[in-house]
Amino acid sequence: MAQDNRVYVIGHQKPDTDCIAAAIGYAFYKRAQGVDAVPCRLGRVNLESRFLLDRFHFEKPLLLETARVRMDEIDLDEPVSVPPETTLLETVRKMEETGRESFGVTDENGVLIGWISKTDIAKLVLGDTDASQELLRNTPTEYFARSVCGEVLYDDPDRCLSGVIGILTRNYEEKLIDCDARGRIVISGNEKHAMMELIRQGAGMLVLLKTASVDDDVLDLARQHHCPVILSGYGAMNTSRYLYLAPPVKSIMREKVVRFYASELADDVSKKMAGSRFRAYPVVDAGEHLIGYVSRYHALNYHNKRLILVDHNEFQHSVSGIVESPVLEVIDHHRVADFSTRRPVDFRNEIVGATSTIIATIFRENMIPFTRDLAGLLLGGILSATVNLQAPTTTPRDIETANILAAIAGLRLDDFAREMFSMDTEVRDKMVDEMISHDMIFRDICGTRVVFGRVNVSDIESYRHDTLDVQTRLDSYCNSRNLDLCILAFVSALENGCILYCAGPKVDWALEAFPNKPGEDHSFQEGLLSRSSQIIPQIREVIEKYE
Repeated sequence: MAQDNRVYVIGHQKPDTDCIAAAIGYAFYKRAQGVDAVPCRLGRVNLESRFLLDRFHFEKPLLLETARVRMDEIDLDEPVSVPPETTLLETVRKMEETGRESFGVTDENGVLIGWISKTDIAKLVLGDTDASQELLRNTPTEYFARSVCGEVLYDDPDRCLSGVIGILTRNYEEKLIDCDARGRIVISGNEKHAMMELIRQGAGMLVLLKTASVDDDVLDLARQHHCPVILSGYGAMNTSRYLYLAPPVKSIMREKVVRFYASELADDVSKKMAGSRFRAYPVVDAGEHLIGYVSRYHALNYHNKRLILVDHNEFQHSVSGIVESPVLEVIDHHRVADFSTRRPVDFRNEIVGATSTIIATIFRENMIPFTRDLAGLLLGGILSATVNLQAPTTTPRDIETANILAAIAGLRLDDFAREMFSMDTEVRDKMVDEMISHDMIFRDICGTRVVFGRVNVSDIESYRHDTLDVQTRLDSYCNSRNLDLCILAFVSALENGCILYCAGPKVDWALEAFPNKPGEDHSFQEGLLSRSSQIIPQIREVIEKYE
């Protein structure tokens, strides 16, 4: 795979609807400018977002687990390999064809089982003759024929080879008498009497040069003496050279191979490579299938993913590995917190109720046309973030933009809001655990560990009676994470308010900030819609009083 030069548009962890819509919308805008931009998410898509994606025909954004690059995302060399039955000569020729000094040995399923290099082959050819003789002694006859581009005229399962290669091309009588052919692989010319004499002397294998013709008498005698006969496709010199490279690659390959996995991070692999001496390493998938090779060149020339942040700017709420990755732009409507980069970036932060409002404004400023579906998706992002334009953070520009998008999408604003905020009734019984855990914001307030959750619903009353056992599940969530206080708001834009479920050792502080009416549990809190501008500040005020 080529080095990844795409730009990833990402929202924050535990994405909400505004976050998803903004990522899709801004990626669309960047692609209109010729940038290969991909919308991403840092967690699962909530119910509301799923409804909008289906409603307006969008795929879920890509799940991005880290900004760091994995091995299967960089430019690897092609996964050239040989099967274990390949002769050493065929292996050398493939190395010459591909320009590689080494490569993997794979089975019929592409699984890496060994490693072979030119150095390994050179050590065999130039090394101790005992080692090469042992290999030749155990090499099947057909491999010798393949190595000399010849054919097997006769093979014998009871052959007896010493592994020594001898050449006898000028077959004078005195040379035949002095020749010690017993067990040897003998290269011979085309004289019939010489062939038969070598067989009688106990030659282990007869390799005849390409000019030879073979009578049936010779083959009959070879059968009697269990002597395989091969007809070579080369002359004496090349035949003698190539026979030494007849053994299969499995006979000398290294079975313990230093390998890296596709899921490993490139910078981790680069550090490991720095402590070793090899030029290239195989990269395999989880099933050990070879997918390519990584070299020191690759380790020096990769880069981490290029990012555009939408609907957040705090690194602690962003993707893993963001500190090592280039951030190109930020588009947000939250406070500016711990944001810092190594180089200048385009940073757009505006006082509006939704990032989708900013994205829609950018389209209009640059006269990029909306599709009807994109207008509907961005409208859903605005309505979700501003709780149907009723949250305290809502601005006149949010309202204006929502009406423009509704007109483009061909929607009546009130009807669409009702449709959007009523969808929870169909699936809420099955998704309570997801409602509780999906959109939780953690805050450490004066040493008190607090999480704040929010779920948009249409019918507040159905959640007040706790038929879904929300309190028990919230208690379990709070205890399992060792939290001091956990507050979950079920917010109804249609009813302009919310109810609260609270858990944890400091639950009385939440009830002080948001008291129930006499004789009631989970009283309706009229006008309480915003987590960031209403619920969190009021809880902070109570905590600071006691802490």
